[in-house]
Formats: sequence, C-alpha cells, structure tokens
Amino acid sequence: MNHMADEKSSADAVDKSNADGNSAAASADGAVTGAAATDRPQAGVIAQYTKDLSFENPNAPGSFQAGAEGQPKIDVNVGVNGRKINDETYEVELKISAVAKQGDSNTFVVELVYAGLFGLRNVPEDVIQPFMLVQAPAILFPFARRIIADATRDGGYPPLLLDPIDFGGLYQQQVAQQQAAADGDAAAPAPKAN
Repeated sequence: MNHMADEKSSADAVDKSNADGNSAAASADGAVTGAAATDRPQAGVIAQYTKDLSFENPNAPGSFQAGAEGQPKIDVNVGVNGRKINDETYEVELKISAVAKQGDSNTFVVELVYAGLFGLRNVPEDVIQPFMLVQAPAILFPFARRIIADATRDGGYPPLLLDPIDFGGLYQQQVAQQQAAADGDAAAPAPKAN
C-alpha cells in the first residue's frame, strides 16, 4: 500500500497577521491577498484603443514630385482628457494632431485620439486627476507615437517620430495657471450692486 504525506508546496499561501489584527495571506511570490490587499491603492490598464485616426495628404501627388521645396514645417499639438466611467473605471484620451506645411499649403495632416481604460481602486480622490493627466498619458504615449509614425510612413513620408512629452511638467504648468487665475479672480474687486 502506498502512503502519501500531505505536504504544502512553497506556492501555497501562508496566513499572516498584521499590526491591526487583520489577516492577510502572502504567497511564495510575495503577493499579498486578503484584507491588506483590498485596502491598498491599485491602478491598472484595462484596455487601450484607437478612437479616431485621420491622415490627409491633400497635395499628393504634387508633394512628392522632385521640385518640392525642402523639409516641411511640422506643428504638433497634444491634449489630454479624462472622464469617469464608473466608480472604479476611468477613460483617458490622448489627442495628437500634426500638421506639416510647405509654404502656405498643408503637406499632410495626421490626427489621432488614442485612449485607455484604467481601473483605479482605493485611490484617494486628490490623486485621481494627477493620475489621469500624468501617469495615464505617459502609459499611452509610446503606443500613440508608433501609430503616428506608421500613419505618416504609410502616407508616403518619413515616419514622424514625436519627442517624449513631460506630462508631469505640463500638469504642473496647468495647476500653476489655474492657481494664478484663481488668485487673480480673488484679487479683483467685486462688482457694485445698484
């Protein structure tokens, strides 16, 4: 007769108790489950997707002919929007437009709205806006950059490789501008009632 001993593998969870008496389980890989894990702030990417992509090549084939003057001047604009979908889900949109001009005419125009769904759990309210305007677009940007590069290359031009963007710096500038505007409104005299 063959007898087998019950042994727990190293991957089985080990019950631990923290200082406030809540129990949590830590697995062999260090992940914490149970009460301690449900209280910790968590953020994750649920999905990433292209919402809108447009490429216009209004002067083709003339823009490809040998007489075209030098490199076009390229103007790039970037915007970020975020909105709450439900209690734990937020959508962040990264809007990028690039217009290439030679003289007074557009060589090409590329516009992209690239979005992501983010799950946020146990995140303090004062951290949600910075997450949506700094961390989330930083996660999305490399993918949007590749889409822009592919679209311009597929349109017959060299790939437009966007420089990295400091979303943290842009957010700080926006907060400073809003604070200055609020300070200016507070310093303005109140209108007199007649």
